[in-house]
Amino acid sequence: MTNFISVQLKKASEVDLAKPLCKFIQQSYPGGEAQAEHCRAAEELSKLRKSALGRPLDKHESALETLLRYYDQLCSIEPKFPFSENQVCVTFTWKDAFDKGSLFGGSAKLALASLGYEKTCVLFNCGALASQIAAEQNLDNDEGLKAAAKHYQFASGAFQHIKDTVLSALNREPTVDISPDTAGTLSLIMLAQAQEVFFLKATRDKMKDGIIAKLANQAADYYGDAYKQCQYKDTLPKEVFPVLAAKHCIMQANAEYHQSILAKQQKKFGEEIGRLQHAADLMKTVASRYDEYINVKDLVDKINRALMAAKKDNDFIYHDRVPDLKDLESIGKASLVKSTPIVIPLSQKFTDLFEKMVPLQVQQSLSVYNQRKADLVNRSIAQMREATNLANGVLASLNLPAAIEDVSGDTVPQSILHKSKSVIEQGGVQTIDQLIKDLPELLQRNKEILDESLRLLDEEESTDNDLRTKFKERWQRTPSSELYQPLRTEGANYHNVLNKAVQADGQVKERYQSHRDTIALLCKPEPELNAAIPSANPAKTLQGSEVVNVLRTLLANLDEVKKEREKLENDLKSVNFDMTSKFLTALAQDGVINEEGISVTELDRLYGSYTQKVQESLKKQEELLKDIQNTHQDFSKMKQSNNESNLREEVLKNLAVANDNFVELLSNLKEGTKFYNELTEILLKFQNKCSDIVFARKTERDELLKDLQQSIAREPSAPSIPLPTYQTTAAGGSKPAASSTPTPAPRTMVGTKPQPPARPPPPVISAASSPSSASVPSGTPAAPAAVPAPTPGTGAPAASTAPSQAQGPPYPTYPGYPGYCQMPMPMGYNPYMYGQYNLPYAPSPVYPNPGQAPYPPPQQPGYPFPQQPYYPQQ
Repeated sequence: MTNFISVQLKKASEVDLAKPLCKFIQQSYPGGEAQAEHCRAAEELSKLRKSALGRPLDKHESALETLLRYYDQLCSIEPKFPFSENQVCVTFTWKDAFDKGSLFGGSAKLALASLGYEKTCVLFNCGALASQIAAEQNLDNDEGLKAAAKHYQFASGAFQHIKDTVLSALNREPTVDISPDTAGTLSLIMLAQAQEVFFLKATRDKMKDGIIAKLANQAADYYGDAYKQCQYKDTLPKEVFPVLAAKHCIMQANAEYHQSILAKQQKKFGEEIGRLQHAADLMKTVASRYDEYINVKDLVDKINRALMAAKKDNDFIYHDRVPDLKDLESIGKASLVKSTPIVIPLSQKFTDLFEKMVPLQVQQSLSVYNQRKADLVNRSIAQMREATNLANGVLASLNLPAAIEDVSGDTVPQSILHKSKSVIEQGGVQTIDQLIKDLPELLQRNKEILDESLRLLDEEESTDNDLRTKFKERWQRTPSSELYQPLRTEGANYHNVLNKAVQADGQVKERYQSHRDTIALLCKPEPELNAAIPSANPAKTLQGSEVVNVLRTLLANLDEVKKEREKLENDLKSVNFDMTSKFLTALAQDGVINEEGISVTELDRLYGSYTQKVQESLKKQEELLKDIQNTHQDFSKMKQSNNESNLREEVLKNLAVANDNFVELLSNLKEGTKFYNELTEILLKFQNKCSDIVFARKTERDELLKDLQQSIAREPSAPSIPLPTYQTTAAGGSKPAASSTPTPAPRTMVGTKPQPPARPPPPVISAASSPSSASVPSGTPAAPAAVPAPTPGTGAPAASTAPSQAQGPPYPTYPGYPGYCQMPMPMGYNPYMYGQYNLPYAPSPVYPNPGQAPYPPPQQPGYPFPQQPYYPQQ
């Protein structure tokens, strides 16, 4: 009786997880031991998938453990890897568990680049394998009963989880086996079977009949609900529906049986008989409708014996009234089962292969935090550099400090010599020329990488559009134009970045050309530099002047401010704090990360004092420059004003400006070279991303084309059109198409007009009676004489001997059907209106009731209506 339903496993196509995961790890995580460890974990995950899905699984706990461990690993990597069609693109292909396929080998399957789809299908297999393990248990001992109940409840929980999450996990219509309706039905079936196991255990432990009745009634309720859910669907195997219907009746019968025992104990003998009668009726239904699916002989015998005994006792002893079924008190219900909730990890032996890898949400928060940090640091450094450039520009315009050093008017000021030496040490104009020469090559390399990446997307999108136009609604996959939108947006951003870089390069070159001659002069040796600077003898010496001393003090203070900025810039760059722990803690506590709130708070704590020092430095410089300008006005008044001194001062100013421009140009060109080199790495990653998704799309396209070709090949070329009747049925007397087989005996055929059977020749009545005919009593019909031999080709029957006894009218005897005598029909009755009992001809008063002749053999081709010989009336 204990027929349990188990679920078939889904079949998965082989997938290499290691390659795409390792590529993502190499692109997203810094090199070193951590990266190598993550790649080894990816290879282990790929091996685990092969163990769980790449081979047939035994119906054993160890096989289920492997499936559970793989499911746990999928749950652990889900927040750490961005599985999607345009990031980590891995296409998972699964077949429908209940689809048997066609004669041509096709079967319903779905391929998606979704980790949620993989998780759903793996969990389905976990529930299916658990149901198979439970069905294999020995229910004759407690260990088997406990194991079966545990696995059925787990399977119910797995299918319930699929029902609740499948639509959000896939974001599209799933295959039938994992659809919410099917998963909900399977969950209820597993729960019903778990309840039945508890009923069996209660029966085996001989618990009170009232409790057993409630357990059975609850199991019947579960089976009835499952039966209602799937009775109008054909998604499950065909044997599931009758088994559910039978189990519903069986459990209800068990409930009535045990409740009848309780009624007998309470001396309610009429109720006992009523319940047993109801149980017997239920079992008759099972035995008559579902006997090929489930054997209930033992239970039927037990109920019938109890019913006979109860009726006998009531008839002879108690005489209690048997109530109607509707008047019986309802049996209570007691549920001892519930779906096991899916709580990660499912396996007790689970160890996270990617334990040291931070979740993707944390990684994204870290990326945004690092961007915020870089913006803050760069903004502060830019403010200080801009202030320094402003100070240098002001000093250059005032020819300071060269003006207070050049009191003699004949030698090169010491500050100019320092600037010249610094420019020469850094390579001078040769270094600038080489850096400017390298920029176009770096730019061209980046443009080629970006153009090649977008070309791959364009080609694949063009192919996809052509196939979509060709197959129209058959081409059911995400359009490439939608899928590539994020990549195209990213590519457009890179184009904008390159365009801005080209503009910046142009500005740098233009500025260099305007100051190249002065920078070249600054690179000359001291004698040549001194000869290039006009000499000027002042009218009076300014050495020891109070104004000069004040200017020197102010310039020294300004230099001190600049040095403090250099140190402050290095301090800003060196601040480092790992925010991983902060974000992990927030994710664990709240389930989400408020990145902006956490980042702003931490950045203020780390950089608040530095930003305050930057503002103080800017304010101090502003005050110093104001004092320097005022003091320089006094200094200028004290200097002798002549053309030579003005010309010398102008050249010294230009040399000071050339030094500042050289320093800034060299910095800009080095930053530009670094920018192009870093952009090359970014664009190479972008190109790899584009090539990966194009390759994945090509693989998916080839598989879809193969499936479409198979489905098109299976379709009929044209609808079958039935031929007109006049082409299939020959007209009377005409010759139909030749056939190699004889025409069968006339029968009523579908689609053709019923034809009467061929008329046999009438009997020949001889005038000379045989000697035996004289002894026949009067009123008895004479037996017919031998029938003349048939004309060849007419298809008439062979002669037969007369029957041994008189018979009625000649009814035809079909092969396998015995002849019989009808009641005599009235004259005028049309025998051709009644199917296989037709009279071959109307009874004639001249030939009363001749004997039954053998039914003619099959007609020969070309003679559907043989002509009968003419017999004149006697």
